[in-house]
Amino acid sequence: MEDTSLVQARIPHDLVKVLGVESKPLSKAEAFTHGFLKNSIQQGTRHDLKNMLSHKAVILGYTRPKKDKSKRNSKKARGLNARQKRAMKVFQIKPEHQRYELFLPLHQLWREYITDLCGGLKPTSSPQFVQQKLLKADFHGAIITVVRSKCPSYVGTTGILVQEFKHVFKIITKKDKLKVIPKRNSVFAVEINGFISHIYGSKFEQRASERSAKKFKVRGTIDL
Repeated sequence: MEDTSLVQARIPHDLVKVLGVESKPLSKAEAFTHGFLKNSIQQGTRHDLKNMLSHKAVILGYTRPKKDKSKRNSKKARGLNARQKRAMKVFQIKPEHQRYELFLPLHQLWREYITDLCGGLKPTSSPQFVQQKLLKADFHGAIITVVRSKCPSYVGTTGILVQEFKHVFKIITKKDKLKVIPKRNSVFAVEINGFISHIYGSKFEQRASERSAKKFKVRGTIDL
């Protein structure tokens, strides 16, 4: 009875103006409480409202608001597709940047990278070990030379590899010319600290990222 009298006690007059509320008659208060509980309790459940009011705590139904998927998807960064990249000329080197001397620092970095990858490239290094490392290496910055090709005009072309695609190499020659050499039907030579390695382009038609995870099979002879 004491708890009921505390709950149903009238608001003191000095707090009426502060809170901005007025005490309601007992009948209106009970009607509001019953209506509030009916609206708050989940549908399909049966409860005795009088029995619920005798408890100190009443658990009301709650449903989480659904998240807006459109806003979540809009926050994700969307990359450019192949058509957009071609339209924006992302992979094209500007003519003023097609200079051999600009890529010499890249070549020096590549020599340091490949030397570390192959364990120092000492005279005692195994050629098979070096070849296995070179198969999965990144050749951007390497100086490559076309030693064999079904197109005679490509033979002898030498330059720094600036871009590698699935089917072609793009190299800058000492005459500041950008050459596009197809991998298929061509053999390339790479020299590193006295080691000369040959790349058979027809068996090298993968992107650099794909080649790093590819397993190469040992073959006795390789034709152009």
